[in-house]
Amino acid sequence: MSLLEVHDIHTFYGKIHALKGISIKVEQGQIVTLIGSNGAGKSTTLNTICGITPAAEGKILLDGQDITRVPAHQIVTRGVIQSPEGRKIFMRLTVRENLEMGAFTRNDKAEIARDMDFVFTRLPRLKERIWQLGGTLSGGEQQMLAIGRALMARPRILLLDEPSMGLAPLLVEEIFNIIKGINEQGVTILLVEQNALMALEIANQGYVLQSGEVKLADDADKLLDNDEVRKLYLGEV
Repeated sequence: MSLLEVHDIHTFYGKIHALKGISIKVEQGQIVTLIGSNGAGKSTTLNTICGITPAAEGKILLDGQDITRVPAHQIVTRGVIQSPEGRKIFMRLTVRENLEMGAFTRNDKAEIARDMDFVFTRLPRLKERIWQLGGTLSGGEQQMLAIGRALMARPRILLLDEPSMGLAPLLVEEIFNIIKGINEQGVTILLVEQNALMALEIANQGYVLQSGEVKLADDADKLLDNDEVRKLYLGEV
């Protein structure tokens, strides 16, 4: 049984058919990435899994339990946690307060303190900025904070939406190293990313989305060697 299974999901925005039968699987401990051009349905897939944009048809299973119709706030308590596109941190709150907001559904104070220590171990720059307002952080630091806030919810599966967007190349590499390190600590990750090359380099499995459908699905290393993928998504001629 997979940790997360998405079966034949159809999602609409009004009359717009955004997802047209998406099916994916994420095994415990994996990094699985969704790649594709803008408008392919990558972010919509994450939002549908989280219950933000409910599926019209299909089924979503978490550890075999059907969460398709579960409200978004209850999906969070089950351990499906998203770090959204655009970071969406609380600009007027400190780094520490942002992290505490990630644990707002929890009341296990000792465990919350331990998890904050874990976040600071994985993301030491946040500890250096602990009393700084979120809005005064650099773009890279804000992305680290968004990931750290998501980790404070103690995810069973962490959904990352475009974590490298808008960052300089050196920061992109740092963010991907952080993602890989978090996964090595046992956190399962579903990653949406425009930087297909770096996403496939750290992932176990990959899905190529196009116009709301899965066009290719394979081991990440095989997708890296796929001529069509290399031409369309890796910038090779």
